[in-house]
Amino acid sequence: MNNLNFSAGIFFILGICSVAFLSLQVSNLIGNSFADGYSVEAYFDNVGGLKPRAAVRSSGVLVGRVDTIEFDDFRYQAKVVLNLKKGTKFPKDSSAKILTAGLLGENYVGLSPGAEGEFLTAGDRLEMTQSAVILENVISQFLYNAKPE
Repeated sequence: MNNLNFSAGIFFILGICSVAFLSLQVSNLIGNSFADGYSVEAYFDNVGGLKPRAAVRSSGVLVGRVDTIEFDDFRYQAKVVLNLKKGTKFPKDSSAKILTAGLLGENYVGLSPGAEGEFLTAGDRLEMTQSAVILENVISQFLYNAKPE
């Protein structure tokens, strides 16, 4: 009987540890750190549910993390600082958009490379950005623009 109780206890503890690990993975609280990379900034009209430490991806590959998100009271937009992995090069005319992935609705920044010959360096700004799509806005736009028959 003691052996069975001990096994059940170990199984329970492993289950709790697994759930905790998966929760931390989904919330991006653990994972790759790009402290030795370089930072660029982008301005968005609406960041939706984007959070610090959210992924920055290009072609589905993790190339960085969101460092900070703050409101710029001069431009009246959200300023997002992206920390990109050392060694990744993006043209200066690259664009950034806030996208949603997965069933849980995790937001991340998608980078699309441009065609310019010069590359982004620390402190540069991405000029072409696309804000998050807010589901409530899409639904209300559909409802109010529907034509009665």
